[in-house]
Amino acid sequence: MTQPAHANLPRFQILIGDAELNFRQIEIPDPIVTGRQILEAAGARPVDEHLAIAVLQDGALETLREEELFDLRAKGAEKVLVFKADRSFRFKVDDREREYGTNVISGRTLKILAGVDPTTHDVYQEIRGGEDLLVRNADLVDLSKPGVEKFFTAIAQTTEGLSIFLPPRDVEYLAGRGIAYEDGSEAGHTGILLKALPLPAGKFTSTEVDVLVILPPGYPDCPPDMFYCLPWLKLRQTGGDPRAASTAHPFRGQTWQRWSRHNNAWRPGVDGIHTMVKRIELALAEAA
Repeated sequence: MTQPAHANLPRFQILIGDAELNFRQIEIPDPIVTGRQILEAAGARPVDEHLAIAVLQDGALETLREEELFDLRAKGAEKVLVFKADRSFRFKVDDREREYGTNVISGRTLKILAGVDPTTHDVYQEIRGGEDLLVRNADLVDLSKPGVEKFFTAIAQTTEGLSIFLPPRDVEYLAGRGIAYEDGSEAGHTGILLKALPLPAGKFTSTEVDVLVILPPGYPDCPPDMFYCLPWLKLRQTGGDPRAASTAHPFRGQTWQRWSRHNNAWRPGVDGIHTMVKRIELALAEAA
């Protein structure tokens, strides 16, 4: 029996995912397709009541319009999410725009879309001017509210095994600088403890110092203010305290030195631990 002319043509494989990111494999005859062709191949009927969103290799999400041609090989898309919906919902996670086919999304799905391991990372919903909300894997968030919802992920544990509250860019910065850190939280206050920062040569009676930074509710939109040092730093030249660094601060049974260096020019969405560390380094270098 003669086979159809198209029988030996190469097939292009796509993984079709649902709202919970469960995927199944389908095949189509051509990688240059429309959204409608993908929906039909996925069995999503009626087509005009469904939405296809390609998951690109860099993690970006792109809506496949019904009649628009897409070369999935050129875009690096091998996964497509299919939803029964007439519109998508936009949001941001880790400062990258995303869109989703339903108005409700789980914490686990947010982590997967952000490209992090749901078992080792946390995801938070940004609450401007308030304390950011931890979204657990099974928690659901409504994306249909006015405005674009914003989320960020953070490692659930540091290398010391302690819970820490840091956006991913802060974690990346500290890792890139080789700065060791641990949870600096106590009595309802969230903080980070920067370990063994080197001091300017010959300036102080110590060569390195631990620095405590208290992170306010709403961080990183809201700025940290002062910082605290241990051991207590004395200027080698005078034997005295640096200016505005003579107040004691009790923390975990030890007496820390408060450095009153107020921050009046914080830029939400721009500044973070990287700029705070630079402020600390500058204050230590210019101390007199």
